[in-house]
Amino acid sequence: MPGIELVCCPVNALMKKLPLMRSCKEVTALVIAREDRDLPLAEQLALRVHMAICKACPTFERQVLTMRHAMKQWRNYGADNDE
Repeated sequence: MPGIELVCCPVNALMKKLPLMRSCKEVTALVIAREDRDLPLAEQLALRVHMAICKACPTFERQVLTMRHAMKQWRNYGADNDE
């Protein structure tokens, strides 16, 4: 229908109005980038704002943290038995 915009996430509707708003796709990239480098303050704030109002992205963030923790345990798995 003309004039109706489909929005999967309330964040996408607000993106054009607020300077710190990021799309889910951009936030996903920031969550991954945060594993390798420190984010600038503006990106940290944008990430926090998005996480506060989106349902899906915090779930993705928890999954990334779970994978990081599992990989850390896997890397250390044989270290205890070698001594």
